[in-house]
Amino acid sequence: MDTFTGSLRLRSDSMSSSASQGSRSKVLLRQRLAQLLICIEDLSSDDEASEEVSRSLDEAFQLCGSYIPTDAFRMHMVTWNVATAEPPEDITSLLQLDVQPPTDLYVIGLQEVSSSPVRFISDLLVEDSWSHVFMDTLAPRGFIKVTSVRMQGLLLLVFAKQVHLPYIRDIQTTYTRTGIFGYWGNKGGVSVRFSFYGHMVCFLNCHLAAHMNYALQRVDEFEYILETQDFDISESPNVLDHKVVFWFGDLNFRIADHGLHFLRSSINSGRLNLLWSKDQLLMMKKKEAFLQEFEEGPLNFKPTYKFARNSDTYDTSSPKTWFGFNGKKRKPAWTDRILWRIKPKDLPSEDDEKASTCTDDGQDEYPIMVTQDKYTSDMSYGVSDHKPVIATFSLELRKCFDTPMVHISPVGVWSADQDAVLTYTVQEDFMSSTWDWIGLYKVGFKSASDYETFVWVRENELPEINEVIQISVDKDEIPLLGGQYVLGYYSTNMQSILGLSSNFQILESKRAVMEGLVPEGINGINK
Repeated sequence: MDTFTGSLRLRSDSMSSSASQGSRSKVLLRQRLAQLLICIEDLSSDDEASEEVSRSLDEAFQLCGSYIPTDAFRMHMVTWNVATAEPPEDITSLLQLDVQPPTDLYVIGLQEVSSSPVRFISDLLVEDSWSHVFMDTLAPRGFIKVTSVRMQGLLLLVFAKQVHLPYIRDIQTTYTRTGIFGYWGNKGGVSVRFSFYGHMVCFLNCHLAAHMNYALQRVDEFEYILETQDFDISESPNVLDHKVVFWFGDLNFRIADHGLHFLRSSINSGRLNLLWSKDQLLMMKKKEAFLQEFEEGPLNFKPTYKFARNSDTYDTSSPKTWFGFNGKKRKPAWTDRILWRIKPKDLPSEDDEKASTCTDDGQDEYPIMVTQDKYTSDMSYGVSDHKPVIATFSLELRKCFDTPMVHISPVGVWSADQDAVLTYTVQEDFMSSTWDWIGLYKVGFKSASDYETFVWVRENELPEINEVIQISVDKDEIPLLGGQYVLGYYSTNMQSILGLSSNFQILESKRAVMEGLVPEGINGINK
């Protein structure tokens, strides 16, 4: 059940924490035009008014000239402590698959995925059941798994529309253990970072220390994760170096002081705002400067922990302690959260401030704006004692580039009756490798490794920029049955697909007809 109310959209950007450059420009432009209209009324009798008209026109044209065109992308995020449960059969409600405008990126952070020793080892060999259900649901809709990272029960998955794959680069993952003195991975954080159309973004999925009295420890754990996680990228070696950071997970912050009766009555009456002042995360943000850089939408949904499984009823029973005694009764809490941070600008010095008055105010040539459109929970899922939390965002950005690094295309007709030919051209210099390969993917593929076949790129030497390279594909490697396919160039160094061909048709082969896999007459072929 979507309990999100009102039309409030929280917005932040790489130049300001309150409004976008475009919005500020529009406001200023309206103000200048209003002044202009007032001045025109007095223009015939006042020379000063004439000068004011001229100044206003100059400023208005400057504002129009500084407009930066942007593209908008929609991102859907989920955080869910699944409490070792198996995934439900239907996750369409969780992913809101048919919303408009359509989604471009899915980011799913799970906690407490079943990680018994036998299960964990099997999951290392094949995808875990949760990854399978997300891939099986999203692949038919044209979403490909960009990457994933797992640390015992912590799992982070990123999916993107196929069209975006060549513009998602420099993918790296890492993790940090904080449980049991940092040696056990039941608590901690896993992260994924990449460049999205040239903008450095990082996603950090955390599971922090539990229980009411450990709010300060949770903050310390988060700070430790931020300090210890690093990436092999010179521009953004640490989490907070990225232009945008999304922090989410089972952060385990509780509602302090309020008694169980007051909590229940506030929740049942819909007066959730009465509980915000005692939410530990909101309280800690007032004390910790680095937490204040993270933004969060209003908590206009019911606390997501702790529920009796397969119900909408809170489990307020007393948990058993290690020694068999009853602990304090559980109280509902917003343990599951999604926050984000725009990298703040360095504070200018006094000299810089003076100098900026005659420049363009130091505006970012490639800004990015984050607008939260929804922040809610989905009460319809009951496999866990937590309810999943959903946030949707609009990412407005100016692309740093819009050309793939590699152009690739099939040549002529493809079928398993003859060897096929493809060509590729490196359009931009990158750290290529003879271990790079070109995969043949059936449209609707799930990940970069979900290819039908592949060929290595030229082995002897790396290609020059704009050099057209031709590669042959053995007919025995081409699927017998026809269908829609796409070619993709995979970079081992960048761990991403740098170029995709247009979708193309592979024809059914004669052998497929002879073996009875397809009826006679397909593509004019008879036995």
